[in-house]
Amino acid sequence: MEANNLADFPRPVHHRIPNFKGSQQACYAVRELDVFNKTSEVKVDPDKPLEGVRLVTLQARKTLLVPTPRLRTGLFNKIVPPPGATKEILRICATSQGVKDYSVPIGLDAKVHVDLVVVGSVAVSEKGWRIGKGEGFADMEYAMMVSMGAITEDTPIVTIVHDCQVVDIAEELLDDHDLTVDYILTPTRTIKTGCKRPKPQGIIWHKISYEMLERIPILKNLRYREKQAGKDVMLKDEHPDFPNARKPADSDENAKTGNTKLQTESTSAQIGHRHVGNDSLSTKSETHGALTTVYVGNIPPGTRVSELKSALREFHASPLRLSWQGAQGRAFLDYTDKMTAESVVSSLKGLSLRGQTLRVEMAKNQRNKGQVEINGQRNKYE
Repeated sequence: MEANNLADFPRPVHHRIPNFKGSQQACYAVRELDVFNKTSEVKVDPDKPLEGVRLVTLQARKTLLVPTPRLRTGLFNKIVPPPGATKEILRICATSQGVKDYSVPIGLDAKVHVDLVVVGSVAVSEKGWRIGKGEGFADMEYAMMVSMGAITEDTPIVTIVHDCQVVDIAEELLDDHDLTVDYILTPTRTIKTGCKRPKPQGIIWHKISYEMLERIPILKNLRYREKQAGKDVMLKDEHPDFPNARKPADSDENAKTGNTKLQTESTSAQIGHRHVGNDSLSTKSETHGALTTVYVGNIPPGTRVSELKSALREFHASPLRLSWQGAQGRAFLDYTDKMTAESVVSSLKGLSLRGQTLRVEMAKNQRNKGQVEINGQRNKYE
């Protein structure tokens, strides 16, 4: 594409989903598809060559969902144009900057039903076999959507590419987690692939490594949910066929977000003693110096502190100290330093207990003597 000057900004197009001259024309062809016109909710990847599809989706007043970049902070952002948005504002909303400025995060508990998925590709065959840029994010996003019930095997998949990207692909290059497509739109053609190869049926946990689990926090949330549902969530690193396979108990030690001292000290501190009179949880451990506190809110009525502790252990986020205020639907978690606390907040995004998404954030106005302030309300728990 570069050699023949078919590429478009940003260039060079190596190591990315390539933008190309004529991408807008190819994107606008989506309006001719019945599967687009019948939809109300469309998920479109954030790649530059798909900008036209995002614009057409907004112009048609359909719900537009865009994955968060590299899945760092969650799965979806819903693009919400301001009331009375002009054509120019909608055009901005369809850009990468618009995704940042006009989006609202969508949690795992949101009732999302995606009618159409649009992905970018590096190459695709007329049979519907697709190759991405090699990092697996489109495949992972699809598997996550299956796991959270947002799509079914009948949900159509569309890709937008230049004609030169439509090539023969050997089937042996495909794996069982690779996403296939049903429609290919180019500047000159609309191809219905009729692909019969099964799409991924959810997250294939034995292909997920601990490194990936740490890199994509939302994976931890989905794994926790599926484990609670009794599904097999053994990771690649734990599989017996994997060289130097870890035992689950051993891997917990290696995958934790904090340092060794944090995990060791939390063994006794996280147990604590319940005071029946004030529904709090305190410890008789010595005072730790300057700690960083994380606020956990929106805890469902009737939730036991043991349920929160279990979830924290599952996410390798056990604190040095936990203050439980179940009657007020909140808890406070103390960590040794800000970096550890911020990592915990990132890991616990989208966490739910009893079907209700928790609110997890850094406590406002950190106090070293056990006082924190949340939205103007001071809480003293020592």
